[in-house]
Amino acid sequence: MMLHDTVRDQAERRPESVAIVSDRQRMTYAELDVTAGRLARLLHDAGCRKGDRVGLLLPKSIPALTGMLAALKAGCVYVPMDTASPAVRLAKIIEASDPNCILAGAGASALLEGALAENPAREHIRIGWMQPGKPGMDAAFKWDDLTAADPLTPVSGAPDDAAHILFTSGSTGVPKGVVITHANVMAFITWAVRYFGTLPADRISCHPPLHFDLSTFDIWGTFLAGAELHLVPQEVSMLPHKMADFMRRSELTQWFSVPSALKYMAQFDVVRFNDFPALKRLLWCGEALPTPTLMYWMERLPNVTFTNLYGPTETTIASSYYTVPRCPRDEKEEIPIGVGCEGEELVVLDEFLQPVPPLEIGDLYIRGAGLSPGYWRDAEKTASVFLNHARLGRIYKTGDLAKAGDDGLIYLLGRADSQIKSRGYRIELGEIETALHALGTLRECAVVAVKTEGFEGMEICCAYVPAPGAEMAPSDLRQSLAQSLPSYMLPSQWMAFDSLPLNGNGKIDRPRLRQQFVKAVAVASARR
Repeated sequence: MMLHDTVRDQAERRPESVAIVSDRQRMTYAELDVTAGRLARLLHDAGCRKGDRVGLLLPKSIPALTGMLAALKAGCVYVPMDTASPAVRLAKIIEASDPNCILAGAGASALLEGALAENPAREHIRIGWMQPGKPGMDAAFKWDDLTAADPLTPVSGAPDDAAHILFTSGSTGVPKGVVITHANVMAFITWAVRYFGTLPADRISCHPPLHFDLSTFDIWGTFLAGAELHLVPQEVSMLPHKMADFMRRSELTQWFSVPSALKYMAQFDVVRFNDFPALKRLLWCGEALPTPTLMYWMERLPNVTFTNLYGPTETTIASSYYTVPRCPRDEKEEIPIGVGCEGEELVVLDEFLQPVPPLEIGDLYIRGAGLSPGYWRDAEKTASVFLNHARLGRIYKTGDLAKAGDDGLIYLLGRADSQIKSRGYRIELGEIETALHALGTLRECAVVAVKTEGFEGMEICCAYVPAPGAEMAPSDLRQSLAQSLPSYMLPSQWMAFDSLPLNGNGKIDRPRLRQQFVKAVAVASARR
């Protein structure tokens, strides 16, 4: 089964059932299937063929989801793009993904124009404008053209065909494109819909942005079940009171987000006892949820089930799950990431790729149905983390440290490299350093991360030495850096040095810098 078949099946079974709710707009399954078919026709007429990439430079909206579905019907691969991304970074993603067409919203015209100006191959990229009215830049087609288009018969394909490419942070400064197939997504959502008991009567949140892999479950899991997908507006997504109001007003039965949203709502104490009476389950993924935050939620919502999901983008949405059986009694109680989802297995191995005994720390690897084919057009990087194990077969090195407990569950212990999770986003600190060096105003710099009790989970900190004659205040550095990196990758703590401290090997002493920032973050928190 292909992903777009989920919508076609629902359109045949329950055509008048609501598929998507966005603010005051609603679209039924029949309307979604037909509209996406018409848009697929426009893509096809614009020259998009099987395997071509279709960029989605759209805010989370009904047109954006229609664009996803249309790209798949046309046999293409959709590439969600961040509408809040700087033009320089967007240009790198456009260059790497090499799209035949970009579906864009009117509000992204300046960003798109800036990104295409950076791209030498821009002449072959067609633009489809996905909002009514004046299209802006030259367009291959626009939203108004849909009414006259005949729906395209979906292009035949195979489950192992790529469905989308998700770009994550890359240590060299170039974002990495993770290829995800139809089969990858179908394996997870088929299990999840069955495990969680998702029904057509369910009302499911879509909180993450579309370029974030958690939204894949929200969207395609909802469509597989024939349920209602409720798009959480961007202006609501990190405002705790408004998020709580949205959950009540939408009468959601399922909420899924990164822990930072849940931590933020707990911090501002916006959840009442026995709140959200329609809510049946609450899920999180992307980083660790602090046990005190989990206790806050479970004490207030005793009739809701709480499930921790874990999995990197490279293994498709999530690879393990743990439904918490009771409210923790101690704030220091560890919450495991659990066991592998159906068709997945988590293994903890040593440096020789041999299993480590229970309770011993090792590197976490994943095998099974969710494994991506690899990174887009990067065989070397793919081979470095997707390994062929003599006994286990193909495995993915997550870069996380973990241990297996005596209870048979897996416990996550943190990163083994310079990669962190902040607000649910996976961030390569090396990419931030690369962008800082590119400014030309620093002699040297080092970026480290420290844990924080705030909603972001990890605070990004930059130690730097200004270049001679290039004195810059942290606010100026941050503003310059914002031209090439998204806001969630910008350091929040800065320290200027005459020279960075070195260890015995002559390398930057990052542990020492981290200790200094831990003290600085603690002082800043005490002042708040």
